[in-house]
Amino acid sequence: MSNVAAVNETDFGREVLENQELVVVDFWAEWCQPCKMLAPVLDKIASTFGGQVKVVKCNVDENQNIAQKYGVMSIPNLLFFKGGQVVNQSVGYVNESQLSAKVKTVLGT
Repeated sequence: MSNVAAVNETDFGREVLENQELVVVDFWAEWCQPCKMLAPVLDKIASTFGGQVKVVKCNVDENQNIAQKYGVMSIPNLLFFKGGQVVNQSVGYVNESQLSAKVKTVLGT
């Protein structure tokens, strides 16, 4: 079972922008092979940092308005939101240790 929930244009505001904890949004698409490779890494990060970090997925094909609003041109694209604001970004595939280090940096730990 995945620790990563899907968000869309209906619940993006509530799940991401109104959330006070760190939220990592994975902008992805079904046809994107690096996105598929990143999925288990994100699941592990969500599990490892549970309670500190929320990880969600946003399909760019189904939610083009959100992707456009945040300038998502390449996927996978991870945006780190804190208090409704983008505070960091990662474009392309990253392994677990790289992503874990980035999360720790954003959390300040």
